[in-house]
Amino acid sequence: MNAYDGESLDPADWHAVEQLITADGTPVDNPELAGWVGDVTDYELADLYEDMVVIRRIDTEATALQRQGELALWPPLLGQEAAQVGSVRALRQDDFVFPSYRENGVAYCRGANVADMMAVWRGNTNSGWDPHGINVATPQIIIGAQTLHAVGYAMGITFDGTDSAAITYFGDGATSQGDVNEAMVFAASFQAPVVFFCQNNHWAISEPVGVQAHIPIAARAPGFGIPSRRVDGNDVLAVMAATRWALDRARRGGGPSYIEAVTYRMGPHTTADDPTRYRDPNELEDWAQRDPIERLGTLLETRGVLTEDRAAAVAAKADAVARELRAGVINRPDPGPLDVFANVYATPNAAVDRQRDRYARYLAGFGAGTETEGSLS
Repeated sequence: MNAYDGESLDPADWHAVEQLITADGTPVDNPELAGWVGDVTDYELADLYEDMVVIRRIDTEATALQRQGELALWPPLLGQEAAQVGSVRALRQDDFVFPSYRENGVAYCRGANVADMMAVWRGNTNSGWDPHGINVATPQIIIGAQTLHAVGYAMGITFDGTDSAAITYFGDGATSQGDVNEAMVFAASFQAPVVFFCQNNHWAISEPVGVQAHIPIAARAPGFGIPSRRVDGNDVLAVMAATRWALDRARRGGGPSYIEAVTYRMGPHTTADDPTRYRDPNELEDWAQRDPIERLGTLLETRGVLTEDRAAAVAAKADAVARELRAGVINRPDPGPLDVFANVYATPNAAVDRQRDRYARYLAGFGAGTETEGSLS
């Protein structure tokens, strides 16, 4: 077991991760961790496989759209599919997600429309989905700020007396931010039902994780009084098991938990980044051998679940989603000039209304008339 409770840290375990499926698709004998996913059938594993394949297709399509000038920017999640799918599929619908800007796989699994997921990256809206429609907050660009939001929401859950939970996603680089550490202080102090989910993808833009963390990131949490686990983030089943463990603690009143999912960012930080300037290509090759989709596919093929017909159906589903995404992006109407005033406040605001009226009269002076509304109003 590779859980940290703050009582002992064996240096020999600092580079170990908990697994249930090895990189070559072999099951791992880990009774304690496996107990959390004992009910998951091979056919449900195949559904997780489909999720990962579709999400990767979304990611590659979005990257292509950005390169073609249809999106202003895109933050790839290539290589991190298992970390996102395994964790989000452990949630209940009444749990609330507080993501960073890279959790597009999480948003897809929670039911976000794929075209809406692209809207903010096309630059024609402030968000892409109704947070309360799918219980996922809007993407957070400010590094680590979403952890504070998650803890505040989780404290509200406690006051409401329900057994739902909050989960917040962030990267290894965010763990050096004050917001993340302050969030853990509050979570521990008030025993908030929140899961801190760190996707350690080894790079905070061009800064390697080894510069900012000389012990496992998961080993930091016990210093705040928060138990943690360190799992193979490319093993979808191990990620699901760890997330279920953390959610169970939250629902039983055990307070916050921390998961470090050790994975790898196979692509650039965003499409504005060039990782070849700072990353050793040998490192990329090493991690390609640990691909999360291939390892699960190998296991399912061995068990006779991933047949040629099922694989073809999964590929067809991925292509269909990609077509829907592309059409939604290209055909999305641009916002009108007055849409900048929409949704500034949750309720009507006189000051904003006055500004909107003045701007409308200003536009009218150029002959713009009243056709100043776009898709957001």
